[in-house]
Amino acid sequence: MVLGVVLLIALLIVGALVAGYLLVDIPPANSAATAQSNVYLYADGSQLARDGEVNRVNVPLSQIPRTVQESVLAAEDRDFYSERAVDPKAMLRAAWNTATGKGTQSGSTITQQYVKNYYLGQEQTIKRKVKEFFIAIKLGREKSKDYILEGYLNTSYFGRNAYGIQAAAQAYYGKDIGKLTTAEGAYLATLLNSPSAFDVVAHPQSRDRAVARWNYVLDGMVKKQWLPAAERTTTRFPEPGKVRPAAGLSGQRGYLVEAVKDYIVEHKILDEKTLAEGGYRITTTIDRRRENAFVDAVDEKMASKLDPETNKADRFVRAGGVSIDPATGKVVAMYGGFDYTKQYVNNATRHDYQVASTFKPFVFASAVENDSRTQDGRLITPNTLYNGDNKRRVVGSRTPYAPENEGQLSYGNITVTTATDLSVNTVFAQMVVDVGTVKVKKTAIDLGIPEGTPNFVASPAMALGTMQASVLDMTQAYATLADHGRYTPYTLLEKITKGSDSIRLPDRTPKQAVSREAADTTTSMLVSVVDNGTGTAALAAGHPAAGKTGTAELDRSAWFAAYTPDLVTVVSMMGQDPDTGSLESLYGALGEARIGGGGYPARIWAQYTKTALEGSDPLDFDLELQPGAAPSPPPFIPSTPEPTPDASAPEPPAPPRRPNRPNRPTPPNGGQDQGGRNQGQNTGGQTTEGDTTGGQSDEGTTTGTTTTGTTTGTTAGTTAGTLGGVIGGRPRSRPPSQYLE
Repeated sequence: MVLGVVLLIALLIVGALVAGYLLVDIPPANSAATAQSNVYLYADGSQLARDGEVNRVNVPLSQIPRTVQESVLAAEDRDFYSERAVDPKAMLRAAWNTATGKGTQSGSTITQQYVKNYYLGQEQTIKRKVKEFFIAIKLGREKSKDYILEGYLNTSYFGRNAYGIQAAAQAYYGKDIGKLTTAEGAYLATLLNSPSAFDVVAHPQSRDRAVARWNYVLDGMVKKQWLPAAERTTTRFPEPGKVRPAAGLSGQRGYLVEAVKDYIVEHKILDEKTLAEGGYRITTTIDRRRENAFVDAVDEKMASKLDPETNKADRFVRAGGVSIDPATGKVVAMYGGFDYTKQYVNNATRHDYQVASTFKPFVFASAVENDSRTQDGRLITPNTLYNGDNKRRVVGSRTPYAPENEGQLSYGNITVTTATDLSVNTVFAQMVVDVGTVKVKKTAIDLGIPEGTPNFVASPAMALGTMQASVLDMTQAYATLADHGRYTPYTLLEKITKGSDSIRLPDRTPKQAVSREAADTTTSMLVSVVDNGTGTAALAAGHPAAGKTGTAELDRSAWFAAYTPDLVTVVSMMGQDPDTGSLESLYGALGEARIGGGGYPARIWAQYTKTALEGSDPLDFDLELQPGAAPSPPPFIPSTPEPTPDASAPEPPAPPRRPNRPNRPTPPNGGQDQGGRNQGQNTGGQTTEGDTTGGQSDEGTTTGTTTTGTTTGTTAGTTAGTLGGVIGGRPRSRPPSQYLE
């Protein structure tokens, strides 16, 4: 009986194979042979861009250098000439992975890949794989190996809108296929594995993976004795040429199209080859009015002031920006650069610039989230005192670390709020150790920073923003803070359709990343940065805002990350040599000695936000704060007389205040700001926080005489001379610092 059952099953399988072979014919070429364009739409349905017609030039196999053919075989199917047309074992494995939702996996031969490229399509279904199996068998019986290889090389997608090896040779090296070197052919073979991702020009962050794959191809050629080992040793990686975008993708259109394509592929909505077949109508989340407002803000506040002909530093200036609706996670505007046809790398999505002090709010949010305490046991709140002296060595870390403050300034004992206002490096370097670098990294990831971000290392230096997150990543993380700690994955897509079919988009269910208390208390401190600190330029938006400035090492980048209750926007200026692509300092750009986040980025942010929210009423933040985070009550006034201010000192005008916000109480480190004269007025009992026990302090002169009164009690001290000078008017002498702000 068992034998009978086995024989019956075998007969059924054989019968199915025979029937399949007889019933499945070799079809005509699929639409990919004459692929359509994809149409990209703004959120309102108006056309954003069309990604161009297919670039393909067929060439006979005889015109393709033998070493180029062999490099493709080494990459994709080293036993092509000796094996059968199909590999049943690999096909079953791939089909099983597709059916069980384990992702796509190709064990296909070159014959099967050619069938998929030319006759069928890229969809990952069981039906397509069954057809592929039988068509490949027939094709293998009816056509020669050379015929199949020629077809494969002429139909494969290599990225840069290039179909076929000839189009790829022109797209990457500006030459015909017959002139390609072995090294160049190996690089084109590398691209078959992941066309756009391995483009080391468009995606420099993938360079290591691309080079590793290129080495794998060459090593395979040596193993198959197609390339002498001596020649392999002297072969160097062949740098491809610059991307030459289609004219129809000029301005911001190209940046937006590429960002949407990357989103579709990275989120596995469609694979790259399927998307490249075309015929899709892709409705994005980009708001046309806000997109134009972003372009206008960059042009008016920065680009129009550049003079690269007379100022070399102006040649290096780049800009990137992203704007997200925090309630929905929709990207409503993106600024990728001055013009996609001239600067093809998207500054909004690249990962090679430090985020600098825009990382500091994540440190504090983690402190609140984890109920962290200082080295001497005090709960970390906005009012907690830290020593802000320049080059103060971090306590409690195995890694010796003593960072510099911006301008090499020392501040003495200051609150966390003041340290945030003035972006004091030494305070946050100590705080990240107090919280725990691993915990801080986890919080940043929970907020939306990808775990694989370059230089995202759990060390004391991370507090100063040494990681290289993209502008889009930072906007995502700040959107989580703006939405009271609720993380909603960002999206660039409203819908994708092809004919009458709608493509399923990934689930984006929000989740609480950090507590509302942690997010809102962080927001309250960032409100102070805009009201009183380095981000006051944002007040010009006319809406209550919370934000943080940042300036990277050697001023290679300057950031302003900020939000209103209903719109989150991050703007970054970056320095890059247009000829070599190397990261450059922005010293001297736009005629200014230094470029900081509170300057041009904050001005761009303010103009864009004002226009983007035009017609809507300013909303104030609805915050639930950490216990002890509220401003301290007015200080007790003793009966002993306070020192009388010098009547000859001029009184400066009142600083700008946020609209629709009542006057704020005197901050706990107190004192009235009189243009560099910081006269402390807080007295009381003995301090219970930190090492400050009061006493009189006369510490230096800024623009006038700096005097501090006797300070003891719960507000625990005064910032004294240096801080008075910084708040009331920054000291005149600010030596450049190569360290992050």
